[in-house]
Amino acid sequence: MKEKENKQEEVKDVNILDILLDEDNDDPITLFDENDKAVRFDQVAIIPFKEKLYAILKPIDDMEGVEDDEAIVFLIEETEDGDAELVIETDEPTAIKVFDEYYKLLDEAEKK
Repeated sequence: MKEKENKQEEVKDVNILDILLDEDNDDPITLFDENDKAVRFDQVAIIPFKEKLYAILKPIDDMEGVEDDEAIVFLIEETEDGDAELVIETDEPTAIKVFDEYYKLLDEAEKK
């Protein structure tokens, strides 16, 4: 049990924004759910939208209620101590708009 706690502390010591913005990083991102269960994600994209920053992540591990071909939109928020944390975007219209912005960026990249 302690080993799990230490691993979780190590993950928390790393600023998630540094990991997300590192273009050379292709390692899975490990987040912990409300039950302290580790869930691994692949990063799909970072999307600036309406003066906020969002991350689109696709679960590698099985998640209840998330299909294999689905990804999740996370809002990147700054904590009181200046670190970044990921919060699932629960506002469905906002999440859809973030995905729409992602698809626009993909279309623009394909045209180049």
